[in-house]
Amino acid sequence: MTTLAPAAAPARFWRDAPAFAGLALFVALTALPLVVALPLDPRAFGGEAIWLKPLKFHAALVIYLATLALYARFMPAAAREGREWRRFTWIVCAAVVAELLWIDGAAALGVASHFNTVGLWKAVYPVMGVLAITLTAASLWMGLVIRRNGALDPALRLSLVLGLVLTFVLTVIAAMTMAQHPGHYIGTPVTGARLPVMGWSREVGDMRVAHFLATHALHALPPVGWLMRGRASGRLVVGLAAVAYTALVAATYVQALAGDPLI
Repeated sequence: MTTLAPAAAPARFWRDAPAFAGLALFVALTALPLVVALPLDPRAFGGEAIWLKPLKFHAALVIYLATLALYARFMPAAAREGREWRRFTWIVCAAVVAELLWIDGAAALGVASHFNTVGLWKAVYPVMGVLAITLTAASLWMGLVIRRNGALDPALRLSLVLGLVLTFVLTVIAAMTMAQHPGHYIGTPVTGARLPVMGWSREVGDMRVAHFLATHALHALPPVGWLMRGRASGRLVVGLAAVAYTALVAATYVQALAGDPLI
C-alpha cells in the first residue's frame, strides 16, 4: 500500500503539483510587502487595519495550495501526470492570482472587495465568486481522483476523499449563503466586539465561522485516516469523524443564521 515517505516529501512536494507548489511560494512572497505596509499605513476599513484582510487571504491561499501540492502524491500517477489535470491546475492558479489582485487592489484603493455594489466593483464581485468556486473545485477534482487509487490504505484514502470533497461542498454552501446577504454578519453589531486573531463577531451571527471550518475539512480528516491506517475499524472511524465534522460546520452555520455569535 502507498504511504507517505517523509524522506521523499520535499522533492515530491515540488514535483507532483509544481504549479500549486510554485504559486504557494509566490503568494507567500507577495505577502511580505503587505506585512511591511501593515504598521506603516494608518488606514482602516471595517474596524481593522486595511491590509489585514489581504494578509489573511494570502495566508489562507498559501495553506490551501501547499496542501493540494502535498496531497497530489496520493493521486494515481497517470492522473497526476495527465494533460487534463495539468491544464486544470493552471486554470486554478489563474483564478487564485485574479482573486488576490482583486482583494489587494481593493485594499490599496481603500474600498470593500466583498459585498461592494458600487460601480465597476458590483460587476466584478460575481465574477470573483465564480473564480472562488473554480479554485475550490481543485479539492473536489483531487478527491474524486484519489478515490480511484486502490494502492492507498483504505482508511487513509477515505479520509483524503472525504476531506477534499467536503471542503468543496461545505465551502460552496457557506459562501453562497454568505453572498445572499449584504455582509458576513447576520444582525447589526453595536460595540464591534470581535474574537482576537480571527475577527469573528462576539455580538451577532458571523457566517465566516462556518466558512472557515468548511475550508479546513481537508486538514481535519486526513490526519484521522493517517492514524487509523492498517486498522480494521479505520474506515468506520474516518466515516464517523466526517459526520462529526460536518455536524460541527452545520451547527456553526445554523448558529450564524440565527444571529447568534460563536462566543
